[in-house]
Amino acid sequence: MIQAFAAAFRTPDLRRKLLFTMAIMAIYRLGTFIPAPFVSITNVRACMDQSGTGDFLSMVNLFSGGAMTQLSVFSLGIMPYITSSIIIQLMRVVIPRFEELHKEGQSGTAKLTEYTRYLTIGLAVLQSAVVVSVANTQLFQGCSVDPFPDATPLKYALTILTMTAGTGLIMWLAELVTENGVGQGMSILIFTGIAASFPTMLIQVTQSNGGWGAALLVLALILAIVVVVVFVEQSQRRIPVQYAKRVVGRRTYGGSTTYLPIRINMANVIPVIFASSILMLPSMISTFGDPASGWVQWINRYLHSGAPLYFVLFAAMIFAFAFFYTSITFNTEEVADNMKRYGGFIPGIRAGRPTAEYLKYVSSRLTWVGATYLTIIAMVPVIVFSQMGIMGGGFGGTSIIILVGVGLQTVKDINSQLQQRHYDGFLR
Repeated sequence: MIQAFAAAFRTPDLRRKLLFTMAIMAIYRLGTFIPAPFVSITNVRACMDQSGTGDFLSMVNLFSGGAMTQLSVFSLGIMPYITSSIIIQLMRVVIPRFEELHKEGQSGTAKLTEYTRYLTIGLAVLQSAVVVSVANTQLFQGCSVDPFPDATPLKYALTILTMTAGTGLIMWLAELVTENGVGQGMSILIFTGIAASFPTMLIQVTQSNGGWGAALLVLALILAIVVVVVFVEQSQRRIPVQYAKRVVGRRTYGGSTTYLPIRINMANVIPVIFASSILMLPSMISTFGDPASGWVQWINRYLHSGAPLYFVLFAAMIFAFAFFYTSITFNTEEVADNMKRYGGFIPGIRAGRPTAEYLKYVSSRLTWVGATYLTIIAMVPVIVFSQMGIMGGGFGGTSIIILVGVGLQTVKDINSQLQQRHYDGFLR
């Protein structure tokens, strides 16, 4: 990785792209420290000293690099965009028009991207309204001071508008990185937010959970998870594909042998985000109920992040969503049709429907392994930290999978661009 970045900085074009990406990352981090209008920084810091972030908004705060607990203009981070992207992908199963747009190619993809942006803005308005309304009840868990002193409905509306505009600005910055920088813009900003939160969380562990001994234990567990994640994320099943020869005019095409790579974890970290988001809903709803009522007490007792029922539901949802999301993203019938259209076939398997059934059989077996891997990676840190009393929620498997995955993909992009600029032919 270090050699790839060093070689990239020696190439003028790539150096400009890397510096541009770093500048966008710096702007993104700067925005997390700019408070939203009518927010009292003194009261916010007092609330942060009095209490931590609740389970309801912990993931949003992690992905935003701590901007949520600072009530900054980038408080929502890119979570609205992530949520809207997932919803649009799921709508392809429900709405045939969305599936048709997906098959239309570049024009259909552009239309789906437009829908995603509109939905992102709508979700940003909703989420910013929730953040403002529960700031001193759930976000800071009953803080004694109000982060919005002397607030009026108009001031609340302006704060919501500012946070929504911050989400729109983040979308634009991510697109700039994708077009003019290195890597995928949204992934880079997610990486920036999570990586920026790690030092602060490590300091919190040393101050409240047994000093450097607990910190070393956390680092050892993180290192072990990183090794497992790198190994699994790089693993794939390669299915051989043979292309028949075709004569077009005076030229002959095909006749080559290649392979179809199928990753073990095709769903990536999406099932974990799904499961976490759904399990956060009861906690969010309970904040608007009477604390003395039975259903609120039941939720607070059995559905918090350290309860056994929470662990069971979390694992079951991750496992189920892994199969569900893989079936959406890896359409075996579409892959088989594309292979047949270009004269490709799997040796020993007939083209068309038999190929689709074979690919579905292979992908389902791999998904069992991938779902088990995701469940273990997501559950082990939570269980270990909960049993030892370590407040290290940000060190979960979700954040590590994202960091490692984005890092590996960025290095691959840099290496591919280096090969394009420093290609050595057969004749020298």
